[in-house]
Amino acid sequence: MVSTLSMPSTSPITGPSFLAAVRRQGGVLGAVCLLGIGLALGGFEVERMRQVAQQRFGQAGSDAIEAWRSAVGGWRGLSEDEQLRRINEYFNRRIRFAEDSVVWSQADYWATPLETLARGAGDCEDFVFAKYFTLRELGVPEDRLRMTYVRAQVGGAGSSVSQAHMVLGYYPSPDAVPLVLDNLITEIRPASGRPDLVPVFSFNMQGVFVGGAAQATSPVDRVSRWRELLLRMRSEGYTP
Repeated sequence: MVSTLSMPSTSPITGPSFLAAVRRQGGVLGAVCLLGIGLALGGFEVERMRQVAQQRFGQAGSDAIEAWRSAVGGWRGLSEDEQLRRINEYFNRRIRFAEDSVVWSQADYWATPLETLARGAGDCEDFVFAKYFTLRELGVPEDRLRMTYVRAQVGGAGSSVSQAHMVLGYYPSPDAVPLVLDNLITEIRPASGRPDLVPVFSFNMQGVFVGGAAQATSPVDRVSRWRELLLRMRSEGYTP
């Protein structure tokens, strides 16, 4: 649980998780480290994904990838607004929320979309990555998407208790109020309609954005675990 979060630190740390680091010491960019890799437009080799899912997770994993492939095919050509709605609903309904300690027997693990689909479970970060990479696969521009860490108020109106959480933000235009794709609720709402969420920092290919800043303040290659996630995705059939 988190009650306060500090401004960015310039000293990188190598702890296992941003969420764990926030809970432990209230840092923001203190939970990032230099990795030297970004994200470029790429695509999924779905047949390779299906084979990997079959090998690692059996028929259920292969079936999950096939269902996702079929859904993605049906979403192509739709408006971005409709793609957002369909994808947010798809993952929120198909993926069960569970902590990494339960799903992966680790304190923190950034699952690939394949792993999240095949297991059918994940935490807030896993929901975000699955939605983000699916939208990118459909051609949604990078500058319209940000993976965003927030403080989420819990306990109802007036509560002073908050916890670290991640959502996906969609920006129709650079200066627009972002729409929030969240695993906690299926309805997509503008950030102005989510007073329970306070942005801490967000990131995409363009860099890291502190709070609600419109301009990146540091390169994306400072986000911890990003390189590891992309390397595992490559082995599963994703080409940046």
